[in-house]
Amino acid sequence: MSSSFRTGPLLPSVTTMATFDDILEEAGTFGRCQKRIFALMCFVSLPFAGVYVGIVFQGFTPEHWCRDQGVSDLRRGCGWSLEDTRRLTVPLVNSSAGGMVHSQCERYDLDWNSTGLSCLDPEIDLRTTPMTTCRDGWEYDYEGRSSFVTEFDLVCGDAWVVDMFQATLNIGFLFGSIAIGYLADRAIFGFGAKGGWMSGYVLMTEIVGVEYRRTVGVIYQMFFSVGILILPLLAYYITDWRWLQVVFTVPFIFFLAYYWFIPESPRWLLSQGKARKAVEITKDIAKENNKTLSKNIETMRDDNADLSTASFIDLIKTPNMRKHTFILMFNWFTSAVVYQGLIMRVGITGGNVYIDFLISGLVEFPAAFLILFTIERIGRRLPFATANIVAGASCIITAFIPDSMFWFKTAVACIGRLGITMAFEMVVFVNTELYPTFIRNLGVSVCSTLCDVGGIVAPFLLYRLAVIWLELPLIIFGAIAFVAGGLVLLLPETRGVPLPETIDDIEFPNRNKENSWNVQQMTNLLPSDVTANKETMTV
Repeated sequence: MSSSFRTGPLLPSVTTMATFDDILEEAGTFGRCQKRIFALMCFVSLPFAGVYVGIVFQGFTPEHWCRDQGVSDLRRGCGWSLEDTRRLTVPLVNSSAGGMVHSQCERYDLDWNSTGLSCLDPEIDLRTTPMTTCRDGWEYDYEGRSSFVTEFDLVCGDAWVVDMFQATLNIGFLFGSIAIGYLADRAIFGFGAKGGWMSGYVLMTEIVGVEYRRTVGVIYQMFFSVGILILPLLAYYITDWRWLQVVFTVPFIFFLAYYWFIPESPRWLLSQGKARKAVEITKDIAKENNKTLSKNIETMRDDNADLSTASFIDLIKTPNMRKHTFILMFNWFTSAVVYQGLIMRVGITGGNVYIDFLISGLVEFPAAFLILFTIERIGRRLPFATANIVAGASCIITAFIPDSMFWFKTAVACIGRLGITMAFEMVVFVNTELYPTFIRNLGVSVCSTLCDVGGIVAPFLLYRLAVIWLELPLIIFGAIAFVAGGLVLLLPETRGVPLPETIDDIEFPNRNKENSWNVQQMTNLLPSDVTANKETMTV
C-alpha cells in the first residue's frame, strides 16, 4: 500500500535570470560574427594614425633662412648650392643646444652688390654688419616638397601657428569624444575619427568573451601601429601636404557605411532596459556563429536596467568610481603628452624625418607583444605602472646623453617610446574594464578627453620649451610619466574579472564575487533538493 503525505514544504520552482555573459558562452565568445566586426573595426584603426600624428610631415619645418634678392642673384650667377649660399651669406647665432648655427630669423642688412663679394672671392668679413628681420620671406631646403609651413611661411614669429594646428585638431577630438561617447551610450554609433575609434574599441570589448578581450584590444591598436609605419612611406611619395590630408581622411567617409554592418552592443541595450532588441541581436550573433541558443535567452535581463541612465555624475559620486576616474584621466593626459611629444620631437631633432619616424614606429610592435605576454601572466596593474616608469626614466636619461653618442641616445629614446606606447595601449583597455556597462562608453570618452587636452598641450610644451633647451621637454615628459606610474598602483587588478555591470560591482567587488558564488551554489543545489523532496511524498 502506498500513501502520500507531506514531510515538509515543497520548494517553489526557480527561474534563473541569465546574464549576457551566460548567453555569450552559448552564442560564441569569438565566432564568425565577432571576427567580422573586429576586422571591420581594424580598418578604422589603420588610417587614424595619419589623422593623429600626420602633422610631423604635413607641418614639417625644414632648414630655412631669410630670403634676400641680392643673394639669390649671386647664387644664380655663381652657380652656388644652397649649402654654399647659406655658409657664405647667412649670419651665425648662438643655439639653445650650444654652439653656433645659421640664423633662421635674421639676415645681414646690406646691399650685396656693393660688398665686393664675387664668385671668385666669396669670403668677406661680415662680423660687424648689422642684421635685420626676414622682410622678404624665407628660403627652404625642401626642394620638390611642400608642407603648410613652407607654403605659408609659418616660421620664426609665426611658428606658434603650427602649434595651434595640432592643438585645434585635438580640440576637435575633445568635443568629438564627448559627443560621440554620449551618443554611443544612446544607440547612435558615430564615426568621427577619434570618437569612432574609441566607440569601436568599447563595442569590441563588450561583444567578445573575457578571454579574448585583451587580444582584440591589443591587435586593434596594433593596426594603429601599422598605420604609423605606413605614414612615412606615404609622406615620402606624396610630396604635397594637401594630398596627404586627402589620403588620411577619405577612408572615414566609407566608414559611414558601417552603420548597416555593425550591430549595437547587446550588453549596452540590456543596461538600457531594451531586452527585446538585445535578445534579437544576440540571436543574430548566434546564427552567424552557427550556434544554437537555449531557452535561457528569453530570460536575459539586466536587473539594474531601470537605474542605468548614464550621467557624468556617476563617474565621480562614489569613492572608487571617483578614484578610477581621476587616475585614468591623468594617465590619458600623460600618455598623450609623452606619446605625441616624442613623435613630434622626431621632426625637430635634425635627422632624416622619414627614417627616424620609421625606426621609432617599429618599437610599437614589441610593445604590443610585451602586453600580450605579461597581462595574463602578471596582470594589468604592474605592467601598466612599469611601462610609465620606464618611459619616464628613459626620457630623463636621454636628455642628458650627449649628441656625440648618437646611437646610444637613439636606443634609450626608443625604449622610452616603447614604454609610453605600452602605457597608451594599456590605458585604453584598462579604462573599459573599470566602468560598468551602462556608463562604459561615456566613462571612456570622458577620461579620454584628457588625452585630447594632452594633445592640445603637447605641441606648445615641445616646441616652445625646445627653444629654451632642446632637451627640456624630455625632462617634463619624464616627470609626469613617473607620477602616472605611481598612481596606476592605486588601481585594482582586473585580470580575469568579468566586465562590471553596475556601480556596486565597482564599489564592492569582493561582496559581488561572494554573492555570485552563493547564487551559483544555490542553482546547483536546488534541483537535487527538489528531487529529494518529491521522493519523500511517495511511500
